[in-house]
Amino acid sequence: MGDAASGARALMIQGTGSDVGKSLLVAALARAYTRRGLRVRPFKPQNMSNNAAVTPDGGEIGRAQALQARACGVPPSVDMNPVLLKPQTDVGAQLVLRGRVIGTAGAASYQRRKGELLPAVLESFQRLRGQCDLVVVEGAGSPAETNLRAGDIANMGFARAAGVPVVLAGDIDRGGVIASLVGTHRVLDADDRAQIRGFLINKFRGDVRLFDKGVTEIEARTHWPCFGVMPHQPAAARLPAEDGMDLARWARRLSGGALRIAVPMLSRIANFDDLDPLRLEPGVTVEMVPPGRPLPGDAHGVILPGSKATLADLAFFRAQGWDIDLAGHVRRGGWVLGLCGGYQMLGRIVADPDGIEGPPGTAPGLGYLEVETVLAPAKTLRAVTGRDVATGAALTGYEMHLGVTEGPDRARPLLHLDADGGDRVAEGAVSLNGRIAGTYVHGLFGHDDQRAAWLRRRNAAPGLDSYDGTVEAALDELAEAAERHLDLDALWAISR
Repeated sequence: MGDAASGARALMIQGTGSDVGKSLLVAALARAYTRRGLRVRPFKPQNMSNNAAVTPDGGEIGRAQALQARACGVPPSVDMNPVLLKPQTDVGAQLVLRGRVIGTAGAASYQRRKGELLPAVLESFQRLRGQCDLVVVEGAGSPAETNLRAGDIANMGFARAAGVPVVLAGDIDRGGVIASLVGTHRVLDADDRAQIRGFLINKFRGDVRLFDKGVTEIEARTHWPCFGVMPHQPAAARLPAEDGMDLARWARRLSGGALRIAVPMLSRIANFDDLDPLRLEPGVTVEMVPPGRPLPGDAHGVILPGSKATLADLAFFRAQGWDIDLAGHVRRGGWVLGLCGGYQMLGRIVADPDGIEGPPGTAPGLGYLEVETVLAPAKTLRAVTGRDVATGAALTGYEMHLGVTEGPDRARPLLHLDADGGDRVAEGAVSLNGRIAGTYVHGLFGHDDQRAAWLRRRNAAPGLDSYDGTVEAALDELAEAAERHLDLDALWAISR
């Protein structure tokens, strides 16, 4: 067991499965305890996500931990998510340790080596504990996946090594919450089971009193106390998306905005939270197009999002027939914007001679921009500020990419980025007719001035006054719900 006597208190939220709402529960608790005057930090030992954020020190962590840091009112740091896995294939992922890529690992090889990462994970955790009063830790997946228990650093392996008490969260919205909580209790070994101090129910819809008997039954079968029943939170829809499960929900929900934008759901789509501010605009409809469906012919524009494996997703794009749909879209006068990997795809050639993102290879791009991209090992990670060339609107964002893109269309940059000494650096590319553009900068639409100017150029009236304000208000709503429905005093009392 770890020594919990030094540093801040800590509490870990684990779940009975993926997508039970652990990330938002941690954000809600982080904001609630921060509003009580505590210094709080989020922590996730191991995350798997292609939605990442750049930290002020130039590292990368999971987007969810960046949001949780925001809930605490502090800048994100690489210690908040020391191990990040970014899937590139069905069985392999890029491995990021403390914000820096250290290689790639297949699923089987990572299972064998993950225990080697535990000392680095514990070191980051202890560093955070020295900065605050409370660390709220998020697990990954479920501790009930006992086949993955050996060498675990994401759930019980971390909790026991660090001496952190665990609260188990169950999602009642998906059904079977009694079985999932009781079943988790049943499959855990005695020492892991003893690490759990209680449970909570998440995403309840309707009258909470109707589940009183359910709570009683779970308590009787597990001997764990219940720390509350958290209702379904509509505010969650106004927060940045974390993973592909959010995308599946987007694909089923369209708004009624007049400006219609189609976004193909690439197999290795990355940093699709770029689109969150646009989908909150009342005058915009962002349609996520799943595999097997054509790009809608009535879309005004198409945004090609980021990708964790550009060559693989370029082949995937063509396999869906989306290249034919895109050609028709362009012939009809539609506009196209490529973000990061999407920008690379819009060029003439994408080359990966060293096999950075998969097997070495070169493929023709979609050919809408006169640029060529060569992927290289060095990764660009930095926050940026600047202006949109066409509108002059101020912007903020970040770069997170492998590769160098060059070619004639770079002479017509999309953006001018600020550099040392007051200079401006050209970034991105625009086609000769002005309707096709690409950029490596993520987060463009989060800046209100930039987004408003961009929409006006497309004859759409901006209606979202402040994206940051919307996110802050949503975090406050989550915190207020946690205060009302969870026993925060009891949770604080069990923290160690």
